[in-house]
Amino acid sequence: MATRIDGKAMAATISARITEETSALKQQHGLVPGLAVVIVGEDAASQVYVRNKQRTAEACGFHSVKHALPATVGEDELLELIDSLNGDAAIHGILVQLPLPGHIDETRITQSILPSKDVDGFHYVNIGKLTAGATRDAFVPCTPAGCMLMIEEQLGKDLSGKTAVVIGRSNIVGKPMAALLLAANATVTICHSRTPDLAAVARGADVLVAAVGRPHMVGGDWVKPGAVVIDVGINRIEIEDGGEKRAKLTGDVDYDAAMEVAAAVTPVPGGVGPMTITMLMSNTLRAARLQHGIDA
Repeated sequence: MATRIDGKAMAATISARITEETSALKQQHGLVPGLAVVIVGEDAASQVYVRNKQRTAEACGFHSVKHALPATVGEDELLELIDSLNGDAAIHGILVQLPLPGHIDETRITQSILPSKDVDGFHYVNIGKLTAGATRDAFVPCTPAGCMLMIEEQLGKDLSGKTAVVIGRSNIVGKPMAALLLAANATVTICHSRTPDLAAVARGADVLVAAVGRPHMVGGDWVKPGAVVIDVGINRIEIEDGGEKRAKLTGDVDYDAAMEVAAAVTPVPGGVGPMTITMLMSNTLRAARLQHGIDA
């Protein structure tokens, strides 16, 4: 039976350290990290994510600001808000919750955030620095950053000789995840919907990262014995419970089946999700330090 990678416990440990460092930053430099979260519309999942981010930011001692805009807001009005946050010295990190309504160009919005305040790591400047391995003053997207810490806990920082397979090629998870694994000396394959015999490719992975958004797509027979499996998927499915139907969160990996084969597996929920929010806090603290010339 594999080890259950407890992302919630790991996130709590990191958050405690962030809280301590935030307190020291305030005492020594009079500086409080500021995080602004912008949400457009009433999407239920987005509302939950934003609440969790704001609650965590406040618990870490941050200056936390939320801007809730109606779904009908114009793109230019949203850009004006971001421009004002770019110029606000009390705000060190800006996050625009995705997805945005269809009439708003997500790329135009994410690229309007200053790279130095782009704590989501979506700006092309930060993406380019990550790809080039020049991350000293760049921000890594939060989900891949959290995944990498969980992988390091199992296998160490140097993945020389290890084969990694990433299922999913999104700009938010798949591509930056591959860049981080490459930087750790793993041999990396990125798979997607047009990869032939995907299961066979996955079975060769010492590190398997699933980020496709399809519930239980990765079965136990896709997992190499002794592999570390990171499940990024968050899917809501309907199940019957006591004769009644209810929603349940599940991942891209068949967790029970993978636990019979792998060395370690992240659960859903309680795996990657808590680490994503914690890495957002880490990026915001680092942004505050960098913007004030304090060793980050």
